Amino acid sequence: MKRFTFVLIIITSTQLYLRMPLKNDLILRTIRREKTERTPVWLMRQAGRILPEYRKVRNSVSGFKELVETPELAAEVTVQPVDILGTDAAIIFSDILVIPEAMGLKYEMIEKKGPLFPETVRTEPDLKKLRVADAGDIQYTIDAIRITKKELDGRVPVIGFAGAPWTIFAYMVEGSGSKTFSKARAMLYTHPEFSHRLLAMITESTINYLQGQISAGADLVQLFDSWAGILSPAHYKEFSLPYIAEICDAIQEVPKTVFAKDAWFARRSIGKINCNTVGLDWCMDIRESRELIGDKVLQGNLDPCALYAGYDEITEQTRHMLNSFGPYYHIANLGHGVYPDTDPEKVKHFVNVVKEYSAGMR
Repeated sequence: MKRFTFVLIIITSTQLYLRMPLKNDLILRTIRREKTERTPVWLMRQAGRILPEYRKVRNSVSGFKELVETPELAAEVTVQPVDILGTDAAIIFSDILVIPEAMGLKYEMIEKKGPLFPETVRTEPDLKKLRVADAGDIQYTIDAIRITKKELDGRVPVIGFAGAPWTIFAYMVEGSGSKTFSKARAMLYTHPEFSHRLLAMITESTINYLQGQISAGADLVQLFDSWAGILSPAHYKEFSLPYIAEICDAIQEVPKTVFAKDAWFARRSIGKINCNTVGLDWCMDIRESRELIGDKVLQGNLDPCALYAGYDEITEQTRHMLNSFGPYYHIANLGHGVYPDTDPEKVKHFVNVVKEYSAGMR
């Protein structure tokens, strides 16, 4: 007589949402280098800033950090641009500086001034106070992704993100934003071994964090190296690229995008990293970038200031961008985050022009 073993598999409602097929998977199909019916479009910093709906939620809490750390509200403002602007993806509302805080270095967000770290990391005792962060140390973002996935109900993918290690290092050493990050850059010259140890801790923390975001349902992730362009090519090769490459090698579950602002000198090297998509800022020539980067999908790169122009000019500039990239293997975006005083109606116009004009390019 044969014996049969029955296995009961319990799937939670959250797991069902994580596995639900996407109704709009344009970005993922583009990343897989499939030919699509049009170019997908989203905007960096789309979750908030320009929308009155965001400001209403933002004004209901004490500040930016409370909004980031309240999963239900972070999810709400993440979904808003999908509903209002019609973007093809949602990027989770968070901040790159959650990593240093999870490592033990708290920061404040000063209104109209930006981040401030009351303490910095410049000595061995400073370094010993830090720990490698786990995803659970930033549970509020993990929870926000889960809630977002449920609210979107498969309408569009969710993008997770983190800051690249050099950019995080720059804030942790400098203590605030800076035009030059001279203290952080000096550290690379005066204490290179110390710098590598701190960068290694940031890298391990970032891998843990991104894997937590993916487990929560992020469909793709992006690394922001916002201060890439202030390093010399030699220092970028030593103190940034290897750590970005390590993160990209560790993340295998979902596609990865690398956006290194102003790192025009590193495009060929970034093209060799194990990522799927490379973001371009508005100062990077598109044709030249295609030649340097190779067969990776490109993302970008309209000048954010173009959205201050009239509607006809926005149409012309957007069409020129689309023609330059060509009909395939391109994710339309700005060359940096949308500026907070941009008219939302002009952002909608940009999104609509991408959709309509790119469909006609096929």
